[in-house]
Amino acid sequence: MPYTDVAERRQLLLEFGFVLAKPGEVNMARCEQCGNDYDKSFEVKMGGRTMMFDSFECAIQLLAPVCPHCGCRIIGHGVQHRDSIFCCAHCARHEGISGLRDRD
Repeated sequence: MPYTDVAERRQLLLEFGFVLAKPGEVNMARCEQCGNDYDKSFEVKMGGRTMMFDSFECAIQLLAPVCPHCGCRIIGHGVQHRDSIFCCAHCARHEGISGLRDRD
């Protein structure tokens, strides 16, 4: 269900660690991924680093790991074997890794 209430959306973003401009402020910053200067940009803090983005799409493109088998961005749980993260157990099996299963 989409969040239509502005206060509800702001709270959800804050819970995920996004830093938003206060009402009435303009928070313009250049997107780390595409370089766009946007008044609705947001910060993502990850691994001690703060990055600015203009959209979730750009944040995903820069931050989400890539499945070594199929090349898709892993934006869900994925499955992990040692230092490799796969989008699903199917891709892990194709890379010769057994015993992994997708989460229920």
